[in-house]
Amino acid sequence: MGGVTAIFKADREESAGSYNISEWWLEPLAKGPPVHAHPEDDVFNVLEGTMHFQMGDQWIGAPKGSFVLVPGHVPHTFENRTAERTGALNFGVPAGFEDNMPRIVEWFVKNRAEQTG
Repeated sequence: MGGVTAIFKADREESAGSYNISEWWLEPLAKGPPVHAHPEDDVFNVLEGTMHFQMGDQWIGAPKGSFVLVPGHVPHTFENRTAERTGALNFGVPAGFEDNMPRIVEWFVKNRAEQTG
């Protein structure tokens, strides 16, 4: 997805619908998905670098080791505003967000094509 990589470690099937676990890696200055909301909570643990999160109208910088909770239904996104790669482990409770990944990948492909073409 351009400068964004998502790797699912566990999905709905593996957790009996309880949760999903994924890693999100952003290259320098990469933007994440558009602002979105979903019913499940999102929990992020920043693994490397500093990831910036938008929750509602507020942005926060979360350095390595930070824990960020985005409650369900809260509009949010994330990005890398630094010159270093950043990554976070994400827990979705309950599972289900992973079902959106084909549409998310399509969004990144379309928007990257519009920006470069």
